[in-house]
Amino acid sequence: MKLKEKLQLFTEQKRGLLATNFYNVETLHGVLQAAANLNEPIILQLTKSSIDYMGLDTAVKLGRSGLEQFGVEGWIHLDHGGSVELAQQCLDAGFDSVMIDGSELPFEENIKITQEVVKRAEKYGAHVEAELGYVAKLGQSHGTQGFTQPEEAKSFVEATGVDALAVAIGTAHGFYKEEPNLDIELLKRIAAVTPATLVLHGSSGVPGAQVQEAISNGICKVNLATEIKNIFMQTLKEVLISNEEIDLRKVFPQATNKITALVSGKLEMVKNGK
Repeated sequence: MKLKEKLQLFTEQKRGLLATNFYNVETLHGVLQAAANLNEPIILQLTKSSIDYMGLDTAVKLGRSGLEQFGVEGWIHLDHGGSVELAQQCLDAGFDSVMIDGSELPFEENIKITQEVVKRAEKYGAHVEAELGYVAKLGQSHGTQGFTQPEEAKSFVEATGVDALAVAIGTAHGFYKEEPNLDIELLKRIAAVTPATLVLHGSSGVPGAQVQEAISNGICKVNLATEIKNIFMQTLKEVLISNEEIDLRKVFPQATNKITALVSGKLEMVKNGK
């Protein structure tokens, strides 16, 4: 099933589809083991930084072979693509979906760059995600300024024909200094005026009950990245400080297993809304 069809189906069922970033074979296998154990679909996400780190062809082949090895239904997605050129490279490499993030551009420029990516993706049959509003990135201040407005979302989707829209309703990338409070009423108003799949970025650290309530009110794709990186690195730090093991094949699996446990919980969380 194509990603757009799966997201439409899950939106109708009021259940979420988890989208997890991966950074190497260990983080990938940790994610896929959880999906395989629960027989759940998964979106595997790559940012430009991860593509630069692993290499585009290596990263894509790693994701594809992992999905096949673990017998998981899944798709490969460019997360926070910052240019038309990067989106094109990913389309050429066989990505199922690409995100063009023009959220920090003026509204009309965001429309223009998104229109171009949608146009290019059509001949590949690829899914396209965009972002509208202010979802704070690492190092940026959090706040209610820049929340996605329903009428802007409506006109943006109509003008671009984009398949999915990441909306700003109270989340941020990275860790939160205080518990976030998602604006569910705003989400309801956005969902009422646009047919695009709605995406929740920055789910790391958001209480599960809030994520489930968001899913019940229009969110379908739920992104997870920060918690994966954090649990992997924190586990490695704990393991390495307590022994002198030099065989990474004995050390890394302990961190990979922690990712499996983390993602298993997240998959259970997004199955049903509240």
